Amino acid sequence: MRTWMAGLALLIGLAAGGATAATTERALANGMKVIVKTDHRAPVVVSQVWYRAGSMDESYGETGVAHVLEHMMFKGTADVPAGEFSRRIAAAGGRENAFTSRDHTAYFQTLQKDRLELAFQLEADRMANLVLDGDEFAKEIQVVMEERRLRTEDNPQALLYENLMAAAYQTHPYRHPVIGWMDDLRQMTVEDARRWYARWYAPNNATLVVVGDVAPERVFELAERHFGALPARDLTPRKAPGEPRGVGARQVTVKAPAELPAVLLAWQAPRLADPARDWQPYALEVLAGVLDGHASARLPRSLVKERRLAVDVGAGYDPVSRGPGLFLMSATPAEGQPVEAVVAALKAEIERIGRDGVDGLELARVKAQVLSSQVFRLDSLFYQAMQIGEWETAGLGHRAIDQRYAGLREVTAEQVREVARTYFNDDRLTLAVLDPLPLPEGKPKAPAPAPAMGGNHVR
Repeated sequence: MRTWMAGLALLIGLAAGGATAATTERALANGMKVIVKTDHRAPVVVSQVWYRAGSMDESYGETGVAHVLEHMMFKGTADVPAGEFSRRIAAAGGRENAFTSRDHTAYFQTLQKDRLELAFQLEADRMANLVLDGDEFAKEIQVVMEERRLRTEDNPQALLYENLMAAAYQTHPYRHPVIGWMDDLRQMTVEDARRWYARWYAPNNATLVVVGDVAPERVFELAERHFGALPARDLTPRKAPGEPRGVGARQVTVKAPAELPAVLLAWQAPRLADPARDWQPYALEVLAGVLDGHASARLPRSLVKERRLAVDVGAGYDPVSRGPGLFLMSATPAEGQPVEAVVAALKAEIERIGRDGVDGLELARVKAQVLSSQVFRLDSLFYQAMQIGEWETAGLGHRAIDQRYAGLREVTAEQVREVARTYFNDDRLTLAVLDPLPLPEGKPKAPAPAPAMGGNHVR
């Protein structure tokens, strides 16, 4: 026990130090926030611009517009024609891309540190001067629709996840896929993209995050030079949509060509709202680690190795979001095993924790594993910037990241038991089942992975 606790204390210190070391911020006069974190291990810098606008800000009939505009942001301005943005970054030896999620849209570049100004020049230009051409839009919307066909409609696990979300959320816009519903994409026009751009792409709705071998004052100077002159805009007032508490189990069945069935279970769960006071989200993170934090965790040990009910299992919970949370469990039943038995076994593992709890040694081990995964990610400049951007756009603030590590450290066995007993009743449950149809003739069989649980769409 002492060995595990000593290791845990060391990981807490490393994580907390990595989260706050040399992080400074400044707000420009136009409302744009600039956050700089220095890391001198390599002469490299990551620059990310985060817009607090994702698919949860879309209305019915315009789903997918946030992601479509992300594509269009690479179609050029008067000074930087279509394709030139990417060409200039590549010519400077850098890499760039973007992604859209439910909560935000982000654009990023990784460059040699002396080329940071190039990223600022290009991002500031397209923040204010994007040319949204009708012909380019007509071509790009076809690309997005094909992306939807390949990634969702022809992917049974992704289709299952999409249907789960549409059933788990009845009123909150998280029920819509980030990529949008196909009918909305078919009817989308360039005017929809123009309205979205005018509504949200403003410096006072953006956060610039820079991590790497940089001097903060130099970054602030460059940010002022390139972004400071851009005018703030009146932002559309936001309402904070809620989600009614479940009053009974929901179930959806998806029929699609697949080799094996699959199941996804989602329970309504709290998100992290007050990092200093909330404890349930931290206990739920630890619970996810108890269930599926390593190869010998409870789910893979019991359902896959010992009982051979499933070929793949998973559990996941993300406390950092703008909207209401879900705790997810997944499984791919082994051939010949009934779906009902697998669902019952997944529920039984949660019930066992709620009844019997976890012992001190298991708890310490899981905490160390949960924290070590965070510490190891901090080796990446990109992940450090991602973490800051996610916490900022979720409204938590990057300075609260340390409190997450402290909160995880302080989770008790009784708290893990309590959340297992509180949040996993059938009233909060949505169950999605993949009912496999025969595979098309000639299609090669592949091992069936556990259903995807992600929500980002990368260009």
